[in-house]
Amino acid sequence: MTKYLLSRLAYSIALLFGVLFIVFILLHLTGDPVSLMVSRQASPEEIENLRQELGFNRPLLVQFGDFISGALKGDFGSSFRYRQPAMELVMQRIPATIELASVALLMAVFMGVTIGILGGSNPNSLMDSMARGLGLLGQTIPTFWLGLILILVFALNLGWFPTYGRNTFVFLGLHLPDKSIILPAFALSLFTAGQLARFTRSAVMEVLNEDYVTTARSKGLSKYRIYTKYILKNAAIPLISIIGVQFSYLLSGSIYIETIFAWPGLGNLLAEAVGTRDFFLVQATAFFTSFVVIALHLLTDLIYVLVDPRIRYK
Repeated sequence: MTKYLLSRLAYSIALLFGVLFIVFILLHLTGDPVSLMVSRQASPEEIENLRQELGFNRPLLVQFGDFISGALKGDFGSSFRYRQPAMELVMQRIPATIELASVALLMAVFMGVTIGILGGSNPNSLMDSMARGLGLLGQTIPTFWLGLILILVFALNLGWFPTYGRNTFVFLGLHLPDKSIILPAFALSLFTAGQLARFTRSAVMEVLNEDYVTTARSKGLSKYRIYTKYILKNAAIPLISIIGVQFSYLLSGSIYIETIFAWPGLGNLLAEAVGTRDFFLVQATAFFTSFVVIALHLLTDLIYVLVDPRIRYK
């Protein structure tokens, strides 16, 4: 187990550096950021002086080495646009993204797992059709299109929810999200809910045909105990990896939703940084996002052992 964890940790570190290198190279292929920072009347000497001051005149490998060296110290440079440390901006925006991703995951788990269990337990029924329909819709409807439709119907026409922004209310000293989070969270959750419904339905149907379930029924155990002790526990094993992967997707893949709903999160910040070629801010965002995604995947592997003691890594 220890050897496996060390190998996974080494692999994760190598993967993180690989992702950062790809992001670094792609950013430099988009053009010279100095051209966005100077006025049109700037002379070539002024442009060159600024490029030299920022270090963009050095070889790419040297710049990448400086970036990695700064990242190990927690220094990702300062944003061109905001004139603030890049990682400081990321940490300011991450609470809003975590809040949105967490609510979206709760919605997805509630819808997907519930409908998947009911559909898998009653094949060829109405609930089974709903589970298959949710799986199909969740994976075919574009997230950005769904967000626009939700704004048009429920915000503009019905006026039930705000069209954009993030609002909170105070309860017992805590700042909790209000109804402004419902539309973006639902739009973000539908894809994950579709996947969970499809996989939960398949897992439940597979477990229902196992011998130990038939034996439990023959012993006269109640339906509730059969489901909680045998069916749901064993069906949850393949769902753990899906939930872990999807939560990392919700954290890192909410750019369109945060932009459409003007949600002040990490995805919105990244979209602005890419649009303005804010190199240091994009690199800081990529580092933080990659770190979270890789850490969640490693945590998912560890939870596997806790859920199913039969799993042992060698």
